Amino acid sequence: MLFSKIEGKGKPFVIIHGFLGMSDNWKTLGAQFAEQGFEVHMLDMRNHGRSLQSEEFSYDLMVEDVVTYCKEKELKEIILLGHSMGGKVAMQLACLYPDLLEKLLIADIGPKYYAPHHQKIIEGLQAVDFSTQPSRSDVDEIVSKYISDFGTRQFLLKNLYWETQGQLAFRFNLDALVKNIEEIGRVLPDDLSFEKETMFLRGANSNYILDDDISSIEHQFPKMKLVTVPNSGHWLHAEQPKIFYSEVMNFIK
Repeated sequence: MLFSKIEGKGKPFVIIHGFLGMSDNWKTLGAQFAEQGFEVHMLDMRNHGRSLQSEEFSYDLMVEDVVTYCKEKELKEIILLGHSMGGKVAMQLACLYPDLLEKLLIADIGPKYYAPHHQKIIEGLQAVDFSTQPSRSDVDEIVSKYISDFGTRQFLLKNLYWETQGQLAFRFNLDALVKNIEEIGRVLPDDLSFEKETMFLRGANSNYILDDDISSIEHQFPKMKLVTVPNSGHWLHAEQPKIFYSEVMNFIK
């Protein structure tokens, strides 16, 4: 079963992180949602965080992982929130298992196809040779040659952990993710739709959900509402957490 961090008691609220992320990315917001009477389940998806490592990686498998988790935990009528890759998982799950959900929230991703665009990030991560036993600062220096943005590096390097004394490693299964990189941008099949209330949140400075995409999103999610979070990019929940929290609470309350 998927690893999770659970906060609070009440209505089940499941959160799915994005590509190369993990449950820890949602720790602060998860605790805030829990204070409002929700039992918040922050998941680690396969090949991420502390969940299972597998050569197999696809949206079909990730959807079934989450459904199995909900069955094991006896979660029903859940609020489901997914960011980026996690949003793709959440969209497909909602369409295939609508009775499991009460409401759906998608953060900065649409159902359309996205061409591979993580090449520089992948190159930077692959450049780290853990056999030399680098320190955290060594890893940051190596990765900074490929990824200049400090915030992006901080997000990625949260995945560093001490595998053994003196030996760092990444929590994500980089080899499996690279092998299946085409899967990350896969389109949500056009014949799938979800008829319940859905909110899409997009970063004002992000190009993941364009105005031209709205009609196609409405086609598959007819009860959709779109919110644009000001002064934020793709990691809108980290860049504008107060606004993000407020918009989510207004929608689910």
